[in-house]
Amino acid sequence: MTKKAARYPGAERTDSVVATLEVIPDRWSALVLREAFFGVRRFSDFRRSLGIARNTLADRLNKLVEQGVLEKQRIAETNEWEEYRLTEMGLDLYPVTVALMQWGDRWRAPDGPPLRLTHNGCGGELALAVRCERCGDEVDARNASYEPGPGASASQHDVAGRAIGKR
Repeated sequence: MTKKAARYPGAERTDSVVATLEVIPDRWSALVLREAFFGVRRFSDFRRSLGIARNTLADRLNKLVEQGVLEKQRIAETNEWEEYRLTEMGLDLYPVTVALMQWGDRWRAPDGPPLRLTHNGCGGELALAVRCERCGDEVDARNASYEPGPGASASQHDVAGRAIGKR
């Protein structure tokens, strides 16, 4: 799978968020991905756990395979069934899924989290945090700056410069 730059709608700049949303563009795609992280691999099991229409599920699975997030594998013993397994690219979406879950736990779960994620090694609960790679401090939008990266367009240099200048 080759990397593909995405253009921000209505602007002449590349955008990694838009590129990611092209891979996971809707609710069903995100829920199929979530189920894959839960260990669901077969079409019938995705269908049963999600209550999704057959044609919608087939479409989302095919798109996730085309995008390189999942891969189809034949089951050796039957050679009739196929399994969908996460690729390295798909596994890299785990923190995104955890971030959505933890946001929902905080802001949309009045009775508390419906599911706890724990570390297999020690049993501790998972906590997702954005950290500075240099000092290790936890960072949020209030103490982060935006700088143009190597794939930035000319307009992104202007926008990043203005945003940095306001801080």
